[in-house]
Parts: sequence; structure tokens; C-alpha cells
Amino acid sequence: MRKKDPGNPTVSVRMDETPVGPLLIFADHEQLLEIRFDDSDADSSGTPEDYSPAGSRLLNQTVLQLRQYFAGTLSVFQLPLQPAVNEFQQSVRNELLRIPWGMTVSYSEIARRIGRPSASRAVGAANGRNPFPIVVPCHRVIGADGSLTGFGGGLDRKRTLLLLEGALPPTLPGMC
Repeated sequence: MRKKDPGNPTVSVRMDETPVGPLLIFADHEQLLEIRFDDSDADSSGTPEDYSPAGSRLLNQTVLQLRQYFAGTLSVFQLPLQPAVNEFQQSVRNELLRIPWGMTVSYSEIARRIGRPSASRAVGAANGRNPFPIVVPCHRVIGADGSLTGFGGGLDRKRTLLLLEGALPPTLPGMC
């Protein structure tokens, strides 16, 4: 996340209301920088007051694609994303992007797919640092036993997203 430089206010932020709560979307003129659930315990060094409030074409495009996703008419996002911090995180991100709408895979399966079969915990850690929830579908990764585990937005949001995509039956035990 880049702080606004008063001499070069290139980072824009927009809040959008969604079925899983408000999202803060950060972008510059070239790429999406982050999507954050507004009630996440993410690093508080960047609040909307720290960033340029000016709208951008990329923010509008992101909001449009998110609304299409929630309406069930978009299953693959087409947005320029800020590169991952390191090669491992990029390989995990690439695999997340290959998980089709309505499907789930386990952390261990992602580890196997990237050629690191014993790295399922590291995959979980990389997944947890995904700055683009929903767009990079980390919510589609579940435990090896099929359980819903770990999601920065909370398991209720993860469940909602998977139900929206038809990846979960609507009557799982413990669901209301």
C-alpha cells in the first residue's frame, strides 16, 4: 500500500457497499493496490483520509466488476493487480486465479500444484496476505477435510461467497 504523496496524489480510494459489507478499494492509475473489508483488523496506517479521494477509471471498473460478480454475471475478474511481494506469493496467487467459480480446493492441493507439496501452511500464510479478496478468490480454498478455514474477512463472509458461487450446499450443518 502506498501512502499519498502530497505532491503526487496518485492513489485513489473508493468505498462500495456489497452483500458482504463495505469494501475499501485502493488503486492508482495503473493497477489495483488493495481491497479491504472496512471492519478488518488490517494495518491502520492507511485509512481513507490518508489517500486521495479522487475517483479513477480503475476504481469504477473494479466496482462494476464486483457488482457483476455479486449479481452472478461475472465469474472471472479482468483487473490489473499490483504484483505480489515475492515469487512464492505470486505462484500462490496464480493458482488461486485458476480455481474456477463454484469450485473449492484445499491448501494442500494448492501446495501440490505449485510444486511445494509440504508447504500447505506457507500457502495458508500467503493466502492470508492476499490483498485482493474476492478478485483473487482465496475464499475458494478450504481445509483438506472440506471445512471452511481461515479467511481475512471472516468465515461468515467466506461462507456467503461460496454460497453465492454455488460451491456449498445451502444446508450445511451449523448454517442458519
